[in-house]
Amino acid sequence: MSKHTALIVGGTSGIGLATARRLNDRGATVHIGGRSKERLDTIATTDPALIGHQADGGDRDAITAVAETIGTIDWLVITLSGNEGPGPIAELDLDMLRRAFDAKFWGHITTIQAVLPYLAPTGSITLLGAITARAAMPGTAGIAAINGAVEALVKPLAVELAPIRVNGVSPGFVDTPWWNALPEDARRDYFAQAAQALPARRVATAEDIADVVAMAATNANITGTVIEADGGARLVSMA
Repeated sequence: MSKHTALIVGGTSGIGLATARRLNDRGATVHIGGRSKERLDTIATTDPALIGHQADGGDRDAITAVAETIGTIDWLVITLSGNEGPGPIAELDLDMLRRAFDAKFWGHITTIQAVLPYLAPTGSITLLGAITARAAMPGTAGIAAINGAVEALVKPLAVELAPIRVNGVSPGFVDTPWWNALPEDARRDYFAQAAQALPARRVATAEDIADVVAMAATNANITGTVIEADGGARLVSMA
């Protein structure tokens, strides 16, 4: 019987799903939450060890019901995101930006509040931001604000909720479904260009970031920290 139980909210694709697999490999009982029944049905076939729940991270009642079903949760990982937010500030659609804040920032807050009563006293919360929070890439002011708001939660919550640990992970360019809006050829060309500019000379995989998220969630001596896993994007101009 596993000694630990994890809940990954936003765990049906990309970094969330890769993290769920990593924690399952470590022997944890892993629950994943997501909005898409289709994705959950697919994962039930491809990853039968993962326990799926259809729930929106922004719906407190739904997340509370999931947590109540699970019982005590050791590791809460929130990997909520959305495709909205980028664009030049002069023409940024503010209604769109509000939706993007709802999907990510308010989704993080809502999930934390819903799951907190079910977290083990020695448990952890791991949030997912992005390097836009501290980089200077034109056209990213909106998503920089969202990710900055998420990452700003880490330090105060690490003190407020202690001994529950609170950390964040801040990835850069990652090859995940987040980029699916771009045609395949355009995405491939963009990634090749980005890789040449990055000190790591590569675009990360979801598994690369999942390794860091799993460490933040499980290492008993890490708290109040945002781990930059960006291939060095913050060190160079990506304009």
